[in-house]
Amino acid sequence: MAHNYASVFLTALGYELGPQIVTSSELEARLEPVYQSLNLQPGQLEAWTGIVERRWWEQGTRLSTHATAAARKALAKTSIKAADLGIVIYAGVCRENFEPATACAVADALGVRGAVSVYDLSNACLGVLNAMIDIANRIELGQIRAGLVVSCETAREINEQAIARLVRDIGAEAGAALPPGSGMDKFAEALATFTGGSGAVAMLLTDGSFQGTRGHRVRGAVSQVAPEHHRLCRWGLEPTEIPDFGHGYAHYMATDSVAVMKHGVDLGLQTWQLFLKQMGWTPAQVDRVICHQVGSGHQDAILKALNLPRAKDYTTYRFLGNMGTAALPVTAAIAEERGVLQAGQSVGFLGIGSGLTCLMMGLEW
Repeated sequence: MAHNYASVFLTALGYELGPQIVTSSELEARLEPVYQSLNLQPGQLEAWTGIVERRWWEQGTRLSTHATAAARKALAKTSIKAADLGIVIYAGVCRENFEPATACAVADALGVRGAVSVYDLSNACLGVLNAMIDIANRIELGQIRAGLVVSCETAREINEQAIARLVRDIGAEAGAALPPGSGMDKFAEALATFTGGSGAVAMLLTDGSFQGTRGHRVRGAVSQVAPEHHRLCRWGLEPTEIPDFGHGYAHYMATDSVAVMKHGVDLGLQTWQLFLKQMGWTPAQVDRVICHQVGSGHQDAILKALNLPRAKDYTTYRFLGNMGTAALPVTAAIAEERGVLQAGQSVGFLGIGSGLTCLMMGLEW
């Protein structure tokens, strides 16, 4: 699917980062019984992923609190008020409830009222980009003048549970018999979980008619899907036995990282070729790209496949990890703050998520 826009601008970005820094060596220390059983040496987590540290929120923090803080930062850069918004979308993988929509809590905190669309949108790590397309379509059709997409992702809880599960299942003494279905395969399935970081983001899109800067023109976007690979990465609930309670459910995440990378890069290359054609760009005309932040292996593979020089890419995964839907837009916001993204540049947002789905967006910065 392809989109072209003439009247859409990314007017402001805002973000928040989890305050607690968690190093890869700290995670490995908690996984020491597992490393001993599998004869793994410390330092492997950083070597495999390129991630030195990531952020976590304080325990018990509400997602909507940080999503709202990011939204206020974005709005504060403009003359736009809550009353000007025609839509508020919360697009995180992590949500506060099954219902109501987490977007409702954010909209309430911002003072959004009346004839406004407020809802959640979910599509793995592409949620924010999908929501931007939704808002851009509404703006291009003249239905609204401004819309806000927010997200807040938390990695603490799923990491805590993954560590506990691995220590329980394979954290036996070295040389001891391991339960069926455990071992290196089970550790490999959890590896992607340990790349997770926590962050919140807000992207404010407008038609450029408000007083002050219009921001960055959104030229268009292209998306491609390969849903036959939807079981390669799964995060959800599984039945479990809870002490003193009985049957219940616990979070789990399982990822076939090798297959995700292989098929994801293939899908990325297909999408990139269509993207360049849609934007009317040659590879040389793309000044900067901001990719979904996964880790060093993914970065190397995707840049090689797209024949993009490393100098055009900007990354944050080394110190922020993979923040899901917030990873790409937070990285863009930091790149803007640090002058990496500059006025007049042709910029590509290159996103890929479980499913598999790929979405690439072109902007004139």
